[in-house]
This record gives sequence, structure tokens and C-alpha cells, in this order.
Amino acid sequence: MNIDLNSDLGEGCGLDAELMPLLTSANISCGFHAGDAASAHVALKLAAKHGVKVGAHPGYADRANFGRHEQTLSEEALVELCLYQVGALLGLAKAVGLTIRYIKPHGALYNQACRDEAVARPVARAAEILQLPVMGLPGSRLAAFCQPGPGFIAEGFADRRYRPDGSLVPRGEPNAFVQDVEEAVTQADWLMREKGIQSLCVHGDNPQALEFVRALRTAFARRGITIKA
Repeated sequence: MNIDLNSDLGEGCGLDAELMPLLTSANISCGFHAGDAASAHVALKLAAKHGVKVGAHPGYADRANFGRHEQTLSEEALVELCLYQVGALLGLAKAVGLTIRYIKPHGALYNQACRDEAVARPVARAAEILQLPVMGLPGSRLAAFCQPGPGFIAEGFADRRYRPDGSLVPRGEPNAFVQDVEEAVTQADWLMREKGIQSLCVHGDNPQALEFVRALRTAFARRGITIKA
């Protein structure tokens, strides 16, 4: 069994240099919800140094809330939001010899796209224009719109808890976060075997990110699971 190990980087959270060598994919912030051109460029150079594949991580222009408050935009505006951000990152990636491999929406944009076709459809449209697959929750509206078009990468989270319907427990609710390393490892195993995920995320702004990623790598090695982009 293979699993991709990813994290959201370039957001100015301070762990990029330590996390990057432990990952196989990095979702680089496009600068609207956090970070900027300089932090994205640094993260891309780190990815190039360590042979890590990179994806674009666009979000709402909502730095005050780290892109985690939901917004209501027209479908045209959502397509423009994604194209503008991913297009900028494509240029920065080219400057360091990297190719953007996929798009992973951030925060509220991700959650809305996974449940609401009015958001999923424009995200998929932007990905189709750019000829890039999209990373998101398996069985979601986003998956439904991307699978027949640009392609889809099923993702799970080691550090977030799930509802019975497969959606994430909202951050504002109790017990939204996995804080125990062993629980994170158990959840990762469940996501791979029961949900068929292809990529596993540990959030880069999680204070326990390094501990979680190291524990996951150790657990995967013990179980004969190959970490591969």
C-alpha cells in the first residue's frame, strides 16, 4: 500500500523547514488567506531541495480569519479567485524548476466545495482550465464534479475528526481536533483502509505537526506502507 503525506505550507507558521523533508507533497499557500509571494517562494525552494511534489493552495481573501470563514461569491468570482491565485503560484514554481501538480482549496473554500455544488463546480472549472487535478474529501460534491473532468485526489486528515457522513467536524465545535498521536495513527489507518484515501494531511499550522508526521512515518514503516507522492 502507498500513501502520500502532505501538509499546508508557505503560510508563515514557522515549521516549513522542519516539515518539508518529511513530506511527499506540499500544498503551497497562494497568498490570499496567509503568506505572500516571498513565503511561497521560500516554500517552493524548500520543496525543490527535498524533492517534494507541490500543489497550489488557494483560499478566500480573508487573512484576518486565516481563510476559515465561509463566503458567498458568484461562480464566476470563484473561478477567477482560483485562476488568479494558482496562476501566480505557477509562475513562482517555474522560477525554481517545479511543476504544480494539483489544486487543494484551503479552509472554508475547501469545506464549501466539498458539500455545495455551487462552489464545487467553479473550483472544478478552474482546475479544468489549468488541467490540474483537485485534492479533497472522498465522496464529496467536489469529487463528483472533478472525477469526470480534471481528476480527483482523495484526501484524509490525521489531525481532524470526522462526522458519520464523512465530512469534517467544524473547527468551532468540541472535539474537532485529534490531539493524541496514537489516535492520529489509528485514524490514518482507518482512512486508508475504509475511505480509500490517496493522500493524508497534517496541517502545517498544527503545533503538534512535527510530532504527528514523525509518528505517522514510523507507523507506516512498521506496517510496510510506502510513503509516495
